[in-house]
Amino acid sequence: MILYRELCLEEVNRPLFFYFQRRQNVTKCWRKVNGEWMIKDIAFIDDWTEQEYNELITYLKYIIQIEGVVIGAFLEEQLKGFASVEPQLFGSHTQYMDLSHIYVSEDMRRKGIGKGLFQKVTDYARIHGARKLYISAHSAVESQAFYRSMGCMEAEEYNLLHVEKEPCDCQLEYRL
Repeated sequence: MILYRELCLEEVNRPLFFYFQRRQNVTKCWRKVNGEWMIKDIAFIDDWTEQEYNELITYLKYIIQIEGVVIGAFLEEQLKGFASVEPQLFGSHTQYMDLSHIYVSEDMRRKGIGKGLFQKVTDYARIHGARKLYISAHSAVESQAFYRSMGCMEAEEYNLLHVEKEPCDCQLEYRL
């Protein structure tokens, strides 16, 4: 059985991710061409280097320190998924909170863990005053299928910082 719980600062470290498998074999991605969304053949393997894990850990700790939330999904005390929401409200009507991370370990995908994490972070955002979650989401067809199944749609307002950082991401929102 999967246990979902909020992570504390002290436990966010490299050993936490020992059983977590980031790997994603991407073959097709969504791209906006001349204002229209289309699927393109774009193949690569997405995985994290040690440096990227270290950057992730630093960022997750930062989110906890600024009173955002990081939620872990555990199977037998092994991290198999996590999600984070940053606490700042933004947008033209201060309607958004940023879903900055949501990942499920490769060995545990398509088992409902992503849905469970998504429900937990939407609860957090709603309680803390957001009307929408903002998601700068990986453009892989499988990733986009997940977000669409959760009810996400293209963002009404694009966060330009996200667009500049990850120009191939799809900018989404979820109404709370």
